[in-house]
Amino acid sequence: MRKSLYWKLTLAFILVAAATAGLVAVFIRITTADRLNQFIIDQGRSTMEQNLVDYYTTNGTWEGLAKSWDQLQMGPQSIISQGQKPQGGRGPNGPNGRNFQGVFGLANSQGVVVASDSHFPAGTRLSTDILQAGTPITVNGAVVGTLLTTNQQVGLNPTDALFLDRINQALVLAILVALLVALVIGFLLARTLTLPLRALTQATQRIARGELEQQVKVTSQDEIGTLAVAFNSMSQEVARVNLLRKRMTADIAHDLRTPLTVIGGYIESMRDGVLQPTQERLSLIYAEIERLQDMVGDLRMLSQVDAGELKFSPQRITPRALFERAAALFEHKAGQEGVTLRVEAADDGPEILVDEARLQQVLDNLISNALRYTPEGGTIQLQAMPDKNKVVLSIKDNGAGIAPEELPLIFDRFYRADSSRHSESGESGLGLAIVKALVEAQGGRVWAESTVGEGTTIRLEFPIAP
Repeated sequence: MRKSLYWKLTLAFILVAAATAGLVAVFIRITTADRLNQFIIDQGRSTMEQNLVDYYTTNGTWEGLAKSWDQLQMGPQSIISQGQKPQGGRGPNGPNGRNFQGVFGLANSQGVVVASDSHFPAGTRLSTDILQAGTPITVNGAVVGTLLTTNQQVGLNPTDALFLDRINQALVLAILVALLVALVIGFLLARTLTLPLRALTQATQRIARGELEQQVKVTSQDEIGTLAVAFNSMSQEVARVNLLRKRMTADIAHDLRTPLTVIGGYIESMRDGVLQPTQERLSLIYAEIERLQDMVGDLRMLSQVDAGELKFSPQRITPRALFERAAALFEHKAGQEGVTLRVEAADDGPEILVDEARLQQVLDNLISNALRYTPEGGTIQLQAMPDKNKVVLSIKDNGAGIAPEELPLIFDRFYRADSSRHSESGESGLGLAIVKALVEAQGGRVWAESTVGEGTTIRLEFPIAP
């Protein structure tokens, strides 16, 4: 269970939350100490500035300030007169005053250091850049000196240290709360993400057991939802193909059994002396054998197309030439049945690159079907129309038409729109399947359009030959 995606996602959320909270805590801890130090220095600078203004106002000079400078940095206090000591060692911040030793320095109006530590030795003349970075001391509108500030850390008093400790405690508490929230959110999100995957896994396992038609609930529009939609489509297609396979097997068995029964019946009767082997009876047996051979040949052709083993010899040819040859083959039969064959294609129409013999087989099949369903006095139109970089060939009849629910199925193998027609009519149910296979194998496309009571149109689309 620990290796499942559910726990991996949960652990990932917790680790991300822990890493983020830890980095934020470290950043806040470092910046808080730095900001606190800067705040204390700013506070001390303000007090030092005021004390220095008071000192200069009282004494009119900076002489003698160096003697009290160290005492002043132990906690900013007001030194009004030269050499005056603080009472009881207490500054404005009380006995816990902060130590500013080494933080501040003072330069006079000429830029010479008056009081400081090793950062700004006394008597040193400072550059303009350093003086501009300092804080000017102004008395009666005149700049009498510059308060200098170093990067020295301020010694923290117990109150400051307590403040930082409480900040650390708050950060630890925030990290713990963040981990708890991440744990809860991780559980919820991991469950949300893995439930559809579990449903897909279970459905896949049921398919492996032979329950092919499985549907899972689509709960989102993200990648997992897209996967669920694709799985549902795949499951439907697998179930449909399996149903077609079963139906095809049953149809093959039926279509093979009928002629074999006829052949077996005649031969058995002749063997037993019940019937005499007359020329007529032998012709019937031979006709059934030919039908079996045709069916086996059709099945073999379909298997070769499926396997990509059927050989094609493409050549440039105009649709009109194809139609005229096909019409010539069926002209006599169409005349006997009272049906008109009409070719409607331009003489100078664009050429297509196809195997002429294979496409002639396609047209023979389609025209034969059209003749079967076109009533006496009807018309079969053979049309060719350019469409951008393609040519659409149409075989249109005005027969009974095909019902809308049956139209998508007519190219399936062994499908018969009229289930009452058996093999006695000479129809195996493979004709349109062969048409589709031969057209698509040559880079074309085939589809049917039909209106009940008005007729059917089969359209073939091929690219124009370059």
